[in-house]
Amino acid sequence: MPTQEPRNNHSLEGLAGQPSGFNAWLERFAVGVTNWVGTNWAFAIAVAVILLWILTGPLFDFSDTWQLIINTGTTIVTFLMVFLIQRSQNKEARAVQLKLNEIVAALQGASNRMIAVEELNEGDLEILRRHYQKLAQLAEKDSSLTESHSVEEAQERHEEKLESTAGR
Repeated sequence: MPTQEPRNNHSLEGLAGQPSGFNAWLERFAVGVTNWVGTNWAFAIAVAVILLWILTGPLFDFSDTWQLIINTGTTIVTFLMVFLIQRSQNKEARAVQLKLNEIVAALQGASNRMIAVEELNEGDLEILRRHYQKLAQLAEKDSSLTESHSVEEAQERHEEKLESTAGR
């Protein structure tokens, strides 16, 4: 009887299944097209289509219809590509954010309040930006470039430094 590996209590199994039916097909299709249009062959075909269009210009006396064909084709391709690019960017941004969340969650001393910080509103993000700007200003005063602090630690150390220099 084969031995089973111990189950990881932190498993993501069952949280979100694979898409099914039409969604699964649509996702596979979008991924396939996205991957294909990023190849040299896709670029070569696009260049070939443009060259063919240019070469057929004299045959059609460079007519309005001849111009309309390329304009319509490129407009349709551009319209569809906008959605594929946005889909790819959304997926990559989510993946990067999850990786950053994992790092924040795993690092001793990192503030778990920073997990899912992208969900905050603009005002809260501005407050955090100012905190980290202050942290950067405090860090500039440190002698070591490799020393790192949380905002709270940096403020505490800064205040301790001020108190120690005030007593002189």
